[in-house]
Amino acid sequence: MDTRFSCTGCGKCCTDHHVPLTLSEARDWAEDGGQLIVLLEAFLDDGEGLHNLKLSHGQQEHARRRSLPVMCGTAAAHVSITFAAYNVGRCRNLGEDNRCAIYAKRPLVCRIYPMEINPHIPLRPEMKDCPTEAWETGPALIHGGLLVDPPLAELIEHSRQADRDDIADKARICNELGIHTAALKGDGFTTYLPDAAAFLAALRRVDALPADAKGLQAAWDLHIPDPQLAQRLAETGAMIAAILADDAMFISLRRAA
Repeated sequence: MDTRFSCTGCGKCCTDHHVPLTLSEARDWAEDGGQLIVLLEAFLDDGEGLHNLKLSHGQQEHARRRSLPVMCGTAAAHVSITFAAYNVGRCRNLGEDNRCAIYAKRPLVCRIYPMEINPHIPLRPEMKDCPTEAWETGPALIHGGLLVDPPLAELIEHSRQADRDDIADKARICNELGIHTAALKGDGFTTYLPDAAAFLAALRRVDALPADAKGLQAAWDLHIPDPQLAQRLAETGAMIAAILADDAMFISLRRAA
């Protein structure tokens, strides 16, 4: 059965959603006065943070490709960093008529919606904010389980490649901002709301770094709310943050018991 989609212009996908941005898009967003949120997660090289999620080999490889190898204490780890447009309520570019004021240069993720960026997450209409009628008409997106829109497939691959290409500079920008604590993948995210001017200044400093300095990576640590898990990871040599910085928050992905 085909999955069809036709945007109804309801504006729900532009409300209360933090939109992942490429590094170039993050620069544009901050230069335009928009607020960014930084979301961080990490897993250890031995698979801690991946194995507990029971990810397939393909899912684990996707996680590794979009992350950066770093040291966390004496343990090798991989950190994943997302710069996103911070939208509490309506997006700052969404007009009263529910039209996008930057439609011609809207972020990749907005162009790709409602498709998923992660190749291992299927499109599930029931998980989207769009009204039922959006899925009743329009061209087919999925036929026989496959995406059938070549330009859309190209945009998705562009987004995935940007994830891989941008990760090292994202980590350097975080270092410039004093951000070095991630959550364990599957446990949650550590999040930061950097000042736009400070973010842009950090980005420009990274742009100006000489090539031989760009290979240097700062040490990272992990924020683990569960004391038993924190103790177990500390015994592997992983550096566990004693407390989370005042400018950070932890978003848990674990369900309450």
